[in-house]
Amino acid sequence: MLNSLEIMETIKMIAEEHLDIRTVTMGISLMSCAGSDGKAVSQKVYDTITKRAENLVKTAEELETELGIPIINKRISVTPASLVLGGSSNPDDFVLLAKALDKAATTTGVNFIGGYSALVHKGMTTGDATLIASIPEALAVTERVCSSVNVGSTRAGINMDAVALMGRIIKETAEKTKDKDGFGCAKLVVFCNAVEDNPFMAGAFCGVGEPDTVINVGVSGPGVVKCALEQVKGADFGVVADTVKKTAFKITRMGQLVAQEASRRLNVPFGIVDLSLAPTPAVGDSVAYILEEMGLERCGTHGTTAALALLNDAVKKGGVMASSYVGGLSGAFIPVSEDAGMIAAAQTGALSLDKLEAMTCVCSVGLDMICVPGDTSAQTISAIIADEAAIGMINNKTTAVRLIPAPGKKVGDVVEFGGLLGSGPVMPVNGFKSDDFVARGGRIPAPIHSLRN
Repeated sequence: MLNSLEIMETIKMIAEEHLDIRTVTMGISLMSCAGSDGKAVSQKVYDTITKRAENLVKTAEELETELGIPIINKRISVTPASLVLGGSSNPDDFVLLAKALDKAATTTGVNFIGGYSALVHKGMTTGDATLIASIPEALAVTERVCSSVNVGSTRAGINMDAVALMGRIIKETAEKTKDKDGFGCAKLVVFCNAVEDNPFMAGAFCGVGEPDTVINVGVSGPGVVKCALEQVKGADFGVVADTVKKTAFKITRMGQLVAQEASRRLNVPFGIVDLSLAPTPAVGDSVAYILEEMGLERCGTHGTTAALALLNDAVKKGGVMASSYVGGLSGAFIPVSEDAGMIAAAQTGALSLDKLEAMTCVCSVGLDMICVPGDTSAQTISAIIADEAAIGMINNKTTAVRLIPAPGKKVGDVVEFGGLLGSGPVMPVNGFKSDDFVARGGRIPAPIHSLRN
């Protein structure tokens, strides 16, 4: 039973500290739509999604009004498209499917739909290769479709052929959407150890181990955590960790309430709560500001990785006490363009690409929403992906890369995306080449500690 103080505290979090439900995401299995005829499959996919998700947005909006809790995004994730249309070797069939997904997203009123995806960590089927080849066109001709490709895992190692290919695909996607500063790349993620129940875009898909339909919720609240830490200035790190844990507990309980109620009203199973601290460009809603509140002059200076490690761990510990079904990515996101503090740190030179890579060893995901010069080569992008995948593979964690090589932009320029995607300063990359390394191809073997059976 909530007492009046807890109710007032929650109201304050929402009104003053940017507490919200970042997304209610409905996962939809499309395995029943699978086939090789692009037109027939696309129609089945559209019909399935619009039927199952017809009340998703309406229900979320009703909950938002009744509970007084902002629900920022309503989204859909679907079975990786390479499995749904795996029998086709025609990229045009996949683009047709992408258009059907986009149309279904528009019809149901969701912000984004994820699952234009392929899982190629050990090799590629014909469907995988065809989908990947179609990604630049598919993201250029759609508005709400998000794409992801998993190129590595702790069990399989890293598929370097796929890594090399994704460098070229990212460059092509940027070129196809150059009228929007390469915006298509903001909807494309390259993963290692991708998870099946992630509700956050652009990497969400509904894995084959998920039910026909499921509700996953992503919560947020960097501003709430920062405000809590303001109350313990000068305290030791044990107090800091306990403060973050208690705050994460409260945030997660709110997320579980929304998830269970949405599940009940939609008559769809409740999956997980992803308790990631997902920042926005709004001042005060920043993971970087939390790290600075711990005593760093600017995010990116020495000590940043240690501060992020504490934050990520404490968030998880607090969250699992609040819900038995925590999943997705869960921890702390560090997207540059979506975090006001990260943007400021990058613009002042405190935060570099190398430091961000180090931080990804202890955060929830990886190199996220980072703008690099438009003339960055495909091989350099592939090498960055390989580095990040290696961190995920060795540490048995999810890592990802979402890079935007902004056409015509150079270091120091700013790329404007708007909305939750914010604006990103173009960051420098290492000028030395990795071409011969990327050209080797094959697979980087899985680490010895993957043999756990």
